[in-house]
Formats: sequence, structure tokens, C-alpha cells
Amino acid sequence: MSGLVFNRAEDAPLSGRPLLIVDADEVLFLFIEGLMNFLAERNLILDLSSYRLHGNIKTQERTVVSDAEVTELLIAFRQTVDSLACVEGARESLARLSPLLDIVVLSNVTKAQAPARLRNLERHGFAYPLVTNGGLKGPAVKTLADRSSRPVFFVDDIPQQLASAAEEAPDVFRIHLIGDERLKPLLPPAPQAHLRAENWRQAEAFICERLAEA
Repeated sequence: MSGLVFNRAEDAPLSGRPLLIVDADEVLFLFIEGLMNFLAERNLILDLSSYRLHGNIKTQERTVVSDAEVTELLIAFRQTVDSLACVEGARESLARLSPLLDIVVLSNVTKAQAPARLRNLERHGFAYPLVTNGGLKGPAVKTLADRSSRPVFFVDDIPQQLASAAEEAPDVFRIHLIGDERLKPLLPPAPQAHLRAENWRQAEAFICERLAEA
């Protein structure tokens, strides 16, 4: 299934087995690390005082970059996300889990940004379908879950995405995972998550336990 991009969740190829839906940024890839390198090349910095980008990107003199400029920077950066480093343990855990369930990457990228994302996935050996999304992911999670056997798992770093999945597909197991150690203190555990995983080993163990129970 490598090399496949789908703009609608209903088109992603699934076998009907249990399913693992994974976010990309800060779940599979170190997005913030890559962004900081991108900004440094433009003499900009990211102030990691809160878990947000608008308002936290600044000049070397600590002048806040406008929201409009930040949006343009992020659009440019997302065109180049084919070289992001992998979150520790992600590749190995998914390789061990893939014989047990289907795996789909659900990422908030546009159709134009998808090729760079796909190149990054393939560079690290993530040979799984990529479903593009915009905004909250709950509807896409529900669509994917409805086409799969139970259990179904959803891994994301953003509490709002986990809350959206809880609302749209409450029977899906939700795992809160943040790949970059610098970001973890900025967000408390998501209340809608069944697990706040400190790393992929913990997430994998939780998934295997639920599969065994099923």
C-alpha cells in the first residue's frame, strides 16, 4: 500500500481487520524540530512557551511575527516536510503491530502538501496509506472505524483531535502521544484519551493488550 494518498477516508484501502489510525506530526515525525531548523535558516526562532505556533514565532530581537506571516511560513514549511526526523520507536512499533491490524496515517495536509508528506513516510519505511484531512479529525476517524473490525485505535498529540474523535467515534481507543520531549510539559494529558503514552513502547503495549482482550 506504499505510495498511496487518499483525500477521503472512505477511499483508504482497509482489510476489515482492527485498525490503528496515527497522526504524523509529533507522533511519527519531529515536526517542531524540523520547523525550528527551517526558521533558523530565516533568522527566526520558535518560543516554546506554549503549545502553539501563532504568537510564538519571533525575530532574533524577540519581535512577534504576525499571524499572516506565520501562516505563510507554515505553508512553505509543509512543502518541505520530506526530511523530518522520526519519533523514537515509532518505526519499530508500527512494524511489529502491522501484522496484527491495518495502519492508516491521518494527517492535516492539503493535496498539494501530500507528496512531501508521503516522501517523508516512505523515507522512514512507513508503507501505510496516507489520508489527508483538514480541521478536526473526528469525522474521518469515524469513517475509518466504521469500515474496520474492533478494536480501533487513534493516536494524536493534539487534545482537540482526541476530543473530536471521542465525540464522533466514542468506541475508538484514543492515545495521547507527544514525540518531542520539549513539548510534553506544555500540555497536560488529554482528558478524552484512554492513555497518555510517554513513548511508543507504552502505546504499543496498550494496543497489544486491547488486541489480546478482543
